[in-house]
Amino acid sequence: MQNIVILAGNIGQTPETRNTQSGTSITHFTLATSRPRYSEGKVVRDSEGRRVQDTEWHRITVFNGLGKTVQAHCDKGMKVLVRGRIHYTKWTDQQGNDRYGCEIIAETVDFLSRAKQAEDSDDQRDMDDDIPF
Repeated sequence: MQNIVILAGNIGQTPETRNTQSGTSITHFTLATSRPRYSEGKVVRDSEGRRVQDTEWHRITVFNGLGKTVQAHCDKGMKVLVRGRIHYTKWTDQQGNDRYGCEIIAETVDFLSRAKQAEDSDDQRDMDDDIPF
């Protein structure tokens, strides 16, 4: 059996990167996904007839080169498609209680909306507008 997950959603916070002592780059961000809310097998609607959505938050972890790309080009609110695997962790807190966590280890991150631009890229965008094709 395979451990495969595919999520499409909006980045909830600007990605943050840290480096381990061994030099591994680890980038984290949260991803919000939405789905219609159901009750008794029917889609729940609000008073104006719109579908009610439930949002779920996922912790995404990206390593090394892909993480650097995500850090450089992604920002809060951007739409992305993440392919990876589910990873569960267990640890003991300071009070001796067992704690559990779940994260998605991303293998690919596809940009579904425009990536953030570098500060000086406005000049390049203006030049591109003059190209007739």
